[in-house]
Amino acid sequence: VYEVSAGQNRGNGPRWFEGRAMLLERPPVRATTSTGIVIIGSGFAGLGMAIKLRAAGIRDFVILERAHDIGGTWRDNRYPGCACDIPSELYSFSFARNPKWSRVFPTQPEIHEYLRACVDKYDLERHIRYDSDVIEARYDAERVLWQVETRGGTRFEASVLISGMGGLSNPAMPQISGLAEFAGPQFHSARWDHDVDLAGKRVAVIGTGASAIQFVPEIAPSVGHLSLFQRTPPWIVPKIDGPVDPRKSLLLKYLPGYAWLHRTSIYLTHEVRALGFTVDPKLLRTVEKIAKSHIKRQIADPALRATVTPNYRLGCKRILISNDYFPALTRANVAVVTSDIARVEDDAVVTSDGSRHVVDVIIYGTGFRAQDGLAPVRIVGEGGRTLDEAWSDGMEAYLGTSVAGFPNLFTLVGPNVGLGHNSMVFMIESQVAYVLDALRQLRKRGARALDVLPQVQRSFNDEIRAKTKKTVWMSGCRSWYLDKNGRNTSLWPGFTFDFRRRTRRIEPSRYRWIGR
Repeated sequence: VYEVSAGQNRGNGPRWFEGRAMLLERPPVRATTSTGIVIIGSGFAGLGMAIKLRAAGIRDFVILERAHDIGGTWRDNRYPGCACDIPSELYSFSFARNPKWSRVFPTQPEIHEYLRACVDKYDLERHIRYDSDVIEARYDAERVLWQVETRGGTRFEASVLISGMGGLSNPAMPQISGLAEFAGPQFHSARWDHDVDLAGKRVAVIGTGASAIQFVPEIAPSVGHLSLFQRTPPWIVPKIDGPVDPRKSLLLKYLPGYAWLHRTSIYLTHEVRALGFTVDPKLLRTVEKIAKSHIKRQIADPALRATVTPNYRLGCKRILISNDYFPALTRANVAVVTSDIARVEDDAVVTSDGSRHVVDVIIYGTGFRAQDGLAPVRIVGEGGRTLDEAWSDGMEAYLGTSVAGFPNLFTLVGPNVGLGHNSMVFMIESQVAYVLDALRQLRKRGARALDVLPQVQRSFNDEIRAKTKKTVWMSGCRSWYLDKNGRNTSLWPGFTFDFRRRTRRIEPSRYRWIGR
């Protein structure tokens, strides 16, 4: 309730009746905060961008985080056994190395702790606004500003909008009839319910992707029975893991040259795999033999061995690493179900062959909505065109970072920036450098905004599609790498050092400069 003087009109509100004071009921006025830059998300992308902004002397920015804590996917995924499939030395910022990793492949708690340490080290806490779930960002062409609105009603205005929302942040739930009818607990692996005691329970696990192969071995020994519903078996290779040698930790801490050499050697070892993914898939046959041998060594039963052996080319879907997944499947209390799921009832999962698999708990290891772009945030660009409309035929951007018609919007981990062979942190750092150079160019030219030219974006994506045709991802399997049209809109179809070269600095001629 607001008291307004006679005849007064505040801003763009309703016209007040003349001649008398009035009391009118209106929605609460939402506070608007003006800032230079808004970053959405506090995972590796958002924090990496923030660290480099501060290093460049830029302090006028906020990080909008929808949760109570930082970390993105490494905050949300707290399921048993959660770990990274890239070595710890490479899955960290090159400018913030951590000599304290305990294992070759870092676990979720360690990665989350590392990110928190980065927040403290680089004084980022003052920039973070927790519980700020962004629902809409709208470009105001007249004022050359982005207006950002959160679910709680707080508004921000900024010259630059940077998305640090990764594609693996919003869980994908399967479209199965009767999910709402199930009487017991059910949850997605990325929203693990630690209050549910699985001991002795009959558990259904739907999905056999990267998350499932980590948590299934962890829960199998304690559950009463585990029914694992597999649609497509993944290719799995041995995981060369173990504790980090304390002597190596000392070298990494006190010898910068050794740390650089160690990281570079890991990078090159992974980078050479791009030859098989993007140049000649036949080069992956050796790895395929290793994967088949891995199955043979760990599974004696011929029928089960055949069930978990993929019939598509290795690399077409994400290659996984594990030493304990196959042994878990051989347990007497574990059954692999390959029949399609027809429906879910109050106490069972019913398959297409008519079988009722009675269960107490359902866990979904069904991945993420990687093809949804920046959803659920509604992004509105020039002329009122939404990003969903711009991407109605599939996601695309220039260098995965700029989208035509959306001035001063930068998408970290955007379309075709994902990897199947190396560390995403390398790609994020490349994009961060590109955004920083764009900001320098804006200042140098006295411009207020920049917008990639449509023909430049179109030409770049034509190049991406042409390169993708010969990659292993297009060899015939179904994966989250491909969109509804069968196009790869997720992965970079080349070497990461080529992406680093192309994002080293901005090409001014490829952009439209606004408000010069």
